[in-house]
Amino acid sequence: MIHNRTMIDPRPAPRNTLGPVAWLRTHLFNGPINTLFTLIGLYVLYLLVVPTVQWAFIDADWVGTTRDDCSREGACWVFINARFTQFIYGLYPRSEIWRANIVFAGFFTLIAWLAIPRLPFKRWVAAFALLVFPVIAFVLLYGGYFDLPRVPTHRWGGLMLTLLLATVGMVGALPIGIVLALGRRSNMPIVKSFSVVFIEFWRGVPLITVLFMASVMLPLFLPTGITVDRLVRALIGITLFQSAYMAEVIRGGLQAIPKGQEEAAAALGMTYWKRMGLIVMPQALKMMIPGIVNTFISLFKDTTLVMIIGLFDLLGIVQAALSDSRWLGFSLEGYVFAAFMFWIFCFSMSRYSQYLERRLNTGHKR
Repeated sequence: MIHNRTMIDPRPAPRNTLGPVAWLRTHLFNGPINTLFTLIGLYVLYLLVVPTVQWAFIDADWVGTTRDDCSREGACWVFINARFTQFIYGLYPRSEIWRANIVFAGFFTLIAWLAIPRLPFKRWVAAFALLVFPVIAFVLLYGGYFDLPRVPTHRWGGLMLTLLLATVGMVGALPIGIVLALGRRSNMPIVKSFSVVFIEFWRGVPLITVLFMASVMLPLFLPTGITVDRLVRALIGITLFQSAYMAEVIRGGLQAIPKGQEEAAAALGMTYWKRMGLIVMPQALKMMIPGIVNTFISLFKDTTLVMIIGLFDLLGIVQAALSDSRWLGFSLEGYVFAAFMFWIFCFSMSRYSQYLERRLNTGHKR
């Protein structure tokens, strides 16, 4: 028997399986039922998208300073242009906005440095972001040092306040949540009981109640003459509230790690903290990326509740601007702008979490 040892050149895939037409035929028109639902979906999209584009772009007014410049039937983005500075900085003095801009630039630069894998010195940058940058940001925003005029926190607002509340809440909730999750899994009765009570208490109370208590009730328990800034009280309440939810996310990730991992580390003579820090926690954190980011996104959106205690975040400052008699009737444009800003940050966090999952291979693909 003669065997042919000549390799056959690879053949191209059939034409009916390549290209956009093949994709449409395979995914959208691969049967009468699927075709029917595709046509219905396209019709619904037509009914929704065309009027939206007509209102938001084609018939919209973009340039101007007053409501008299909005003469067309579409959206009046003149309102957003006229109030844009207020939406970003709140009531921060315009002559001092350069201080907030420096903080914005430093914040986004540090985030980009830590997010881009190829950039060096990440440990030093992370230490600077956690230990040094908050002090610099506070000095610049609040003032009172280096001949900077003092700007009280009740004048902070807009997107600047939203990012401040969300960032401090995220950075504070993660380590507290890790400690609480480890405490709930601890064999020490006192530590475990305290962790359980703390988590269940904060999870059982709405955030709006926490903010109200922190703003109204907490000063009643403080000694006479001692006051705590309203923004600081809100930050503490948000951080403690989110740390309880973060603890449960982390505890779920810890329970997903096989017990043999910790037992093998203990057999090698590792202490408890080495087992957690070097073996268990790194694996658990990779698996918890979706849950952690979901908690962060929820926290970012929950910052709008600070309106109840008189702090005007992005949504609060938009609502305050809508009460201006000169701009009555343009609430839709204001809410669309606020929703778009929230969507940008939430979508960015979601996409970055998916990138981390692919990069760290959290799906454990074979």
